[in-house]
Amino acid sequence: MKMKKYLPPIILLAVFETVAIVLWLMKNNIFYLFNFSYIGLSIALGLFLYIRKYKYARRIVQLLVGLYMLIYLGLICGENMQLEGFWYYLFTGVFEAATIHYAVAKIFGPLIFGRGWCGYACWTAMVLDFLPYKTPSGPRKKLGWMRYVMFAISLAFVAALFLAHVGNIEKIMFVAFIAGNVLYYASGIVLAFVMKDNRAFCKYLCPITVFLKPMSYFALIRVKCDKSKCVNCGKCRKVCPMDVGVTDNSRKRKNGTECILCLECKKNCPKDAL
Repeated sequence: MKMKKYLPPIILLAVFETVAIVLWLMKNNIFYLFNFSYIGLSIALGLFLYIRKYKYARRIVQLLVGLYMLIYLGLICGENMQLEGFWYYLFTGVFEAATIHYAVAKIFGPLIFGRGWCGYACWTAMVLDFLPYKTPSGPRKKLGWMRYVMFAISLAFVAALFLAHVGNIEKIMFVAFIAGNVLYYASGIVLAFVMKDNRAFCKYLCPITVFLKPMSYFALIRVKCDKSKCVNCGKCRKVCPMDVGVTDNSRKRKNGTECILCLECKKNCPKDAL
């Protein structure tokens, strides 16, 4: 029984290793073997530490994956891992780097793990989660429309470069990656302090959620509530950074597509009902 509880990280690592090997063989590029093996090992380590009740398990994963993608893939390798990079590779018809990343982490992956990306791998949230407002201090604002504006601006920017036949687009994409990250960090930090909510950027401004939210509705891995144990104390709602109605097992629960699988609700449930 003691070993059985460690099956989830083992299974998760096996899934990532399978993806790593398949992409390595398909693309004939050993980078994919290293890339997905590293990410799988990082997440499996975090899950192992969580099972061992280590307080900072999720933060370790955030740093391991987030810094790898930001510094190594983005700054050192020169890959634009933001939304603009996805559009760039999509327009060029190349199934590489950013398009594979988006397919696995943000388009088809959420069908399995929902918005786990936001909780464990996003390099923007990695920084925002260190700010002091870990749970929202007030009701959610009706500002979700801003994510669609950001999404449209990103698409229009890359489309304009191609339509204008601008030269040296790869260099522009690298500059856009740096500028985009500066913009995301600045706006995320400002929103966090203005709204007293670390995750305000994720809720209102992040354009990636246009992909993540609809796919997360069908996620296989979800936080569920054992109604026979729940005493309706409300602690899970108080500690949830995304205002999710976790005691409702329906897929239509309040903010259901916003769950980042941080498991703060589970850690704080006095009856182990989640």
